[in-house]
Amino acid sequence: MRLRLLLCLVLLSPRMAALRRPQKKRVQEPPPAVATVAPGSRDFVFELYRALAAAAPGRSIFFSPLSISVSLAMLSLGTRCNTKAQVLAGLGLSPQEGRDEELHSTSQLLLRELERPRDGLQLSLGNALFTKPTVPMEEAFLGAMRTLYLADTFPTDFEDPEGAQKQINDYVAKQTKGKIVDLVKGLDGTEVMVIVNYIFFKAKWETSFNRKNTHEQDFHVTSETVVRVPMMKRDDQFYYLLDRNLSCRVVGVPYQGNATALFILPSEGGMGQVENGLKEKTLRKWLKLSMKRQLELYLPKFSIEGSYQLEKVLPKLGIRDVFTSHADLTGISNHSSIQVSEMVHKAVVEVDESGTQAAAATGTIFMFRSARMSSQKIVFNRPFLMLIVENSKHILFLGKVTRP
Repeated sequence: MRLRLLLCLVLLSPRMAALRRPQKKRVQEPPPAVATVAPGSRDFVFELYRALAAAAPGRSIFFSPLSISVSLAMLSLGTRCNTKAQVLAGLGLSPQEGRDEELHSTSQLLLRELERPRDGLQLSLGNALFTKPTVPMEEAFLGAMRTLYLADTFPTDFEDPEGAQKQINDYVAKQTKGKIVDLVKGLDGTEVMVIVNYIFFKAKWETSFNRKNTHEQDFHVTSETVVRVPMMKRDDQFYYLLDRNLSCRVVGVPYQGNATALFILPSEGGMGQVENGLKEKTLRKWLKLSMKRQLELYLPKFSIEGSYQLEKVLPKLGIRDVFTSHADLTGISNHSSIQVSEMVHKAVVEVDESGTQAAAATGTIFMFRSARMSSQKIVFNRPFLMLIVENSKHILFLGKVTRP
């Protein structure tokens, strides 16, 4: 009999209100640094981006580094030997003793931090375990999931695939306010456990764009392809930096609640140079050196989606064994023949005059082997990059917009 274990990650923001209440402007200090879920995982973020971009040249990209990092951190709880070493190394962690403990303790702090209420922004991260009662799971793994990742646990009858699927999908739909539906599909009764992680994100711009200033303009997808898009406009002070080394301009647009969207506009033909230069120290430099400047900013309203088979991408980052017959997942169950057969990540983002909404889902399937100046005009009318950073520390989203 073939058994499967499915790990699903869900990241979501609900649709935001069209209008926001007037709010006094405040001076926001430039953020000093950025981190992700774990020490050392920042290089993982940009290496993963480049791997996804290489697999889909010329296409828009959008994913949640935080979501995928947490997914791999939870997965590492059940890995052993070389399988664990590869996951940790993929996240940018050395195989030194105690580094995995640091990973999980940092994740626990992150979960608790995201539970804190904040004005104008909703952000939360949570986990759930759906387990087959008749298949023994390692108590250490279950205990760590409950204590470190604050996971809810539910007994599930996987021998009734339709019932199990409904139980899991109903939970996901509830936690994501109906934005992620039918996440789990094709259960066949061989599953032994499903792990769900969800992230909830909802934010409005600190100062909204006036809808009356939005007009149709050209967007140059390529030198030969031009499309008409609704282009928002706002003349205001934004964080701004001209990076001469990478030939790009960086504009920071703050949300309410201490989150910021960074929009990176490469020079014409310079997208590859910027993508190759994406590093943790590059982002640190952008955040440290950016200054408030008066800009006449033109930014398209856009909505993009991404869907990725991570089991085809993560091996390029050194995470290989977990997807093969060499996988050692004995930390999850005493069955020694479990491996990850599939890891799917789906994401969507929408940016308009009021703010940003975003959603993503990742599934991993385990199975048995069988200063004020005159306004400068900046127009995002060609492919650009976008990052959403929360609390100056956590990279929630990273993407490339090639066709709004």
